[in-house]
Amino acid sequence: MMKLSVQPQSPASDSDEIYQADDQRIAIPARFNATTDSFEKNEHSWKIMSQVPTDLSIQVQDVTFYVHKYPLISRCGYFSRVEFQFPKSNLNCDIELDNLPGGPETFETILKFCYDIPINLKVNTVAALRCASEYLEMTEALEDGNLISKTEAFFTFVVLSSWRDSITVLKSCESLSPWAENLQIVRRCCDSIAWKISQEASEVINGEKNWWFEEMSTLRIDYFTRIVTGLRAKGSKPEIIGSCIVHYGERWLPEGRGNELQWNITGGATREEDSRPIREQRIIVESLVSLLPSEKEAVSCKFLLKMLKMAILYSASPALVAELEKRTGLVLETADVNDLLIPSYTAGNKIKLISSTEENIMHNVDVVQRILEYFLLYEQQQQQQLLPGPLAVSKLLDNYLAEIAKDPNLPVTKFQFLAQSLPENARKSDDGLYRAIDTYLKTHPSLSDHDRRRLCKVMNCGKLSVDACAHAAQNDRLPLRTMIQIPILHT
Repeated sequence: MMKLSVQPQSPASDSDEIYQADDQRIAIPARFNATTDSFEKNEHSWKIMSQVPTDLSIQVQDVTFYVHKYPLISRCGYFSRVEFQFPKSNLNCDIELDNLPGGPETFETILKFCYDIPINLKVNTVAALRCASEYLEMTEALEDGNLISKTEAFFTFVVLSSWRDSITVLKSCESLSPWAENLQIVRRCCDSIAWKISQEASEVINGEKNWWFEEMSTLRIDYFTRIVTGLRAKGSKPEIIGSCIVHYGERWLPEGRGNELQWNITGGATREEDSRPIREQRIIVESLVSLLPSEKEAVSCKFLLKMLKMAILYSASPALVAELEKRTGLVLETADVNDLLIPSYTAGNKIKLISSTEENIMHNVDVVQRILEYFLLYEQQQQQQLLPGPLAVSKLLDNYLAEIAKDPNLPVTKFQFLAQSLPENARKSDDGLYRAIDTYLKTHPSLSDHDRRRLCKVMNCGKLSVDACAHAAQNDRLPLRTMIQIPILHT
């Protein structure tokens, strides 16, 4: 950048100064700023009111500003370079600043500052002013107390001292990329918020949500991720972090379960513009899963299954889906049957089946099969048998089988394989399994005798209650051998 200097004028006119660069000079009236204390504004223009005619027009997006050169040159290094690096340019033509952070509103505040019109720094606009002042190079080299130093001081001593102000500034940074990132505004806000939360909100009281959950849930996912990462680094409890993640997921991810969620998916539009929300939802899911603490008790099985549904729906990475399946298997005994009803559809530019080789199966049985396998593997590692976990899962599985049995397109092999996944001693009673098998036979009346016999072999007729035996003895949907065998076993 060329060196700029202000030299005294001749003694005959000592009330003025000369702004000099090389061979170009601009005569500046003394106390120039004192004569410009008002402006005229309409929808698409902004003009300073002064006895001295304006000599420069600057366009910021759809607004044109009519101003004087000197107040801007004296405080903005950017305009100094525009002025003197291109001496042949016509200074009366428009200068376009379409990429100025903050747009016309921020530039208007900067102009007021340059004309010494009083401005008030505010929490919701200081980030834009800080970025714009950096863009315009409003450094201390041009003038002491220039806008960079003023906004930086306000940000450091006012904004960062309050977690709520930091969140407000963080939200305002969403439209200021990459300037807010490069100036470390985002990082400093996230670090400050994480530190204050870790100091002031260390536990959930009486099971209620922490006071900062709602504020955190309003942030963009990348900012939320940074803060939660900071909380983990500062040793916050897994239950606290898990509850915060759950609250965020409840706000940003769609509700719906089982058939309701499937109806929403299959009934959705397939327009091209719908692909953006799908990508955004996938990013949210992947980010939230990556933040989950490793402890089992950090989040509920219900939330894990919801995340699993969303991960499948929005085509998250296979590794992430597998991780959710494994985590769900560790706490499967606390699941609800409705949460296990995972649709067999994935969202995209067009709704499509997860597996095109099969007919329109309503529910993703393969996922539940893998979750069950993870559960059994975990129980085997813990060397637990006939404890509340396996017993609870046997009831859950039988209820799940009863639900998916209503699907006319569900192959008998899938139903049978899932039904016999539990070890023999996992069920105290086979009444639930009998009810599921009967529902399947009722939904599939054309099932062959061979398939009906094979399916009924999964059931231990000796574990049926008296009422179930009485019903089975008269159930003509069962194979004849099974109808005969049940009364014999209970005589």
